[in-house]
Amino acid sequence: MVISQGLLIARVFHKRYAPKENVFSYKIYYLCLFLRDFFHLNFFRLFSKNKFNLFSLYEKDYGFPDFKPFQGALQELINKQDHPFKIKDVLLITLPRVLGYAFNPISFWFCVDAGGDLRAVLCEVNNTFGERHGYLCMKNKGDVILKDDITKSQKVFHVSPFYSLKGEYEFRFHIEGSSVGIWIDYYLEGKKTLSTSLIGKRKALNDRTLILAFFRYPLITLKVIFLIHYQALKLFSKRIKYIKKPPPREEEITK
Repeated sequence: MVISQGLLIARVFHKRYAPKENVFSYKIYYLCLFLRDFFHLNFFRLFSKNKFNLFSLYEKDYGFPDFKPFQGALQELINKQDHPFKIKDVLLITLPRVLGYAFNPISFWFCVDAGGDLRAVLCEVNNTFGERHGYLCMKNKGDVILKDDITKSQKVFHVSPFYSLKGEYEFRFHIEGSSVGIWIDYYLEGKKTLSTSLIGKRKALNDRTLILAFFRYPLITLKVIFLIHYQALKLFSKRIKYIKKPPPREEEITK
């Protein structure tokens, strides 16, 4: 597997099958950054770390209590699993802050071994209630994650107020060269209830591609939070039952 950092231009797809169908998709851009470069991002004029700029990343927006430094915390998390491995590189795929604002529904930490193979992905999920949870995706025997491999996890984190904390997720990942594909399906009582995907290609990350993305997809982070609430209103108008948020779980990461 060949991975590289850059600016990911992608399309988000979202389809609810039940209790009533609802479909939408939109173009978006994500940052793909090696964790080793996370602390050396101030070489861009339009991009800064831990301070305001047109684009920025803030360390406080990621991880969990006692989850820093990030790569050490990820390695510690992997060491606790049944089939640990040594992490060589971590690629973070995430939305940047734009003009100081971002809401990241989900960020992905791709963990690669010394052979360059994908062995684990931590999906860091945020909801609109200010809560965060991680789903650690690894194969049962810790094997390399290939394009068609599916990892499963029980749903334990409240995201949508129109789904309960039941069922399970199926995750699938493909990252090769400039192409990135991420698929997350939600099953309830054995039936596919929701499909989501993020599919796109990476471009070089520099001031030119950043400014082009800014004007081509203006204020994308505001658009994300607007679409979340707009789609919620659509579902509410379809008389889909609203489910009150349960208390958050004590465990922060689920495998």
